[in-house]
Parts: sequence; structure tokens; C-alpha cells
Amino acid sequence: MLTGAGHQALFVGGCVRNALLGVPVTDIDIATDARPERVMELAGAAGLKSVPTGIDHGTVTVVAEHLPHEVTTFRRDVETFGRHAVVAYADTAEEDAHRRDFTMNALYATPEGVLVDPLGGLPDLHARRVRFIDDAEARIREDYLRILRFFRFHAWYGDAEAGLDADGLAACAAHSAGLETLSRERVGAELKKLLGAPDPSQSVAAMGQSGVLAHALAGAEARLVPVLVHLEAGWGAAPDPIRRLAALGGEDVAERLRLSKAEARHLDRIKRGLAGGEGPAALGYRYGETAARDAVLLRAAALSAPIADGAKDDIARGAAARFPVCAADLMPALEGPALGARLKELESRWIASGFTLTKAELLA
Repeated sequence: MLTGAGHQALFVGGCVRNALLGVPVTDIDIATDARPERVMELAGAAGLKSVPTGIDHGTVTVVAEHLPHEVTTFRRDVETFGRHAVVAYADTAEEDAHRRDFTMNALYATPEGVLVDPLGGLPDLHARRVRFIDDAEARIREDYLRILRFFRFHAWYGDAEAGLDADGLAACAAHSAGLETLSRERVGAELKKLLGAPDPSQSVAAMGQSGVLAHALAGAEARLVPVLVHLEAGWGAAPDPIRRLAALGGEDVAERLRLSKAEARHLDRIKRGLAGGEGPAALGYRYGETAARDAVLLRAAALSAPIADGAKDDIARGAAARFPVCAADLMPALEGPALGARLKELESRWIASGFTLTKAELLA
């Protein structure tokens, strides 16, 4: 649609990066010299739906074959203050590249698949080196969320042996207080993406040492994360951001990071499971299989101890168990607080029996 009308049109950013790395592409971004109004005009003529999702910044989403494509006009910064940069349209990919965050994200490709690398980002990608474009501090001042993105991209794409880029790390440390100017939703979303990486240990440790973690989530500590990741691998547990958030700790986590209701409930179940000191089977019964598994993993991480043999089976057995006594079985002889206390006592006896006592045995 775009090239047929005489415009430049290049794939850009994550779709190019991921294609070169051989990992799945999730979002398709296209950069063009066509202005937003022209993109919408061409889309309409081609029978494609267009939505002005970010037209103030030059972005139009064009839906083709049920897939959204973010089409953004080449841009250059005029002035920047936090997240709200004043931008002007540009005519070349090189101008556009200078306002992006990392060199590995400033890679473009033609529709024919020819790579366009205006800033030399390909060697960084091959070396798995996450490096800010031009001046790291300037890039961060444009949007302080780039601090967390730096650590997130290292967790997903960086070379653990080489470590984090020193200039980038120093700039993130120097401007870490800027994170507190961001909305909690943005910080929470970025932290969850970071913690979803296969092994975010090095990034999280660097966040702790540089002061970034304290500004992102007050009271959080990095020390349990590498132990937890090791235990997860041994137990075949897939990475889970909420489990790893529980390992970080912190103050008012659900509220500070604006977790969803489901995420907040899951985090609360894990914490209650840790606080109770019950065994795997009891945890499975009380909190369900997923939260019980996470509590067992975190407890082992906190104690630097192996997980007991058979814990998985115990959790599954507890999660499947159903308490055989109900309130009606004790009424009308008991009611109110006395009824609740008796039910709790019988449930505790039943759990202690390994869920083997029958209703008749409990009521005898």
C-alpha cells in the first residue's frame, strides 16, 4: 500500500530484532515517510481499516488480514521533557533512528527483507549488548521508563557473561529517581515483563545495586530471585512474574504496581501460604495447586533448602481434597461463633490426618 504509492516503508524495532534472533514476532511496526493523514487516505483506498491510535505522535494502526500494524511517520525530536517530547516529522530512517531507545531496536528492514542499519545496531544485537543510542542520559530524560526497559531488555536479550553495558547502567543509576515521576501502571507493566524473562537474576541484582529497584518498588530486595530461578528450573516451573514479585517483596506491592485483581489475589495467596508454615498438602487444599506450588518454591528459596521429595504429589492431593463436613451437619446443636469454631477444629483434624478421616469419624 505504502511503497506502491511511492513512499518509503520499513519494518522497524522488535519485529526486525526478533526475526534476526530467531524468536517469535508479536508486534508489527512500520516506519514510513508518509504523513499520518496520507496513511489513512491510502488505507481507505485499499479497503483497509485504519485507526488514529497515536496520531499526535504520527502513529496510525492499520488492520490487514485481521492483524494490526502500527504505522508511524519518521520522526525527530525537537525538544524533550520526560515522556512528552515535542516531535517533528522527518524524511529518513536515519533521523528516525536517533530518537529510539537502544541500538538493537533501531534496526529496519525493507518489505523484501533487506536490513537497514543506520546506527550500527547489528553488531550490538549479535553481541547481545543492550546499548542506548547516542547519549544514554539524554535517552533516559526523554522517558524515564527506559531505565526499566534497559534492565528488561538485558534480561531477555543480553549476554549474561558480558554483563550490562557500563555507560547505560551508570546513566540509569544517576536518573533512577525519575522512575517516581511515572505512573504506577507503566512501572508495574514493565516490571512484570522483566520478571517474565527466563532468568532475570542479573538484571534484578543490578537494579538493586544501582538503586533502581528501590525507586521502582520500595522495600524490594533482589537476593531471593536467583535462588528461586534455580529452584524453578529444577522443578520444571515456568517463569511467573507474580511468583517472582513475591520473592522481591516490597511495600503495598499490589497497589504500588497497580496489579489486576486476579494478580493481587494470587500474590496474597502466595504470601498467606508462606506465613502459615503448613506442609505442601495443606497448602494445596487451602490455596489451590498454583499458589501452593509458588509458596513451596519461595519457602525453599528463603531457606536455601531443597524441596522435599513428593511435594508435587502432596500439593495435587491437597488441591483435590474436599472437606466432608458442612455447617448443616452441626446444626442446630451449634450456631454462630461456636459453629465456626467447631468447623475449623474438625477441618484441622481432617487435614492433619492427611485428608483420610471420614465424615462419620469426624462427627463421632
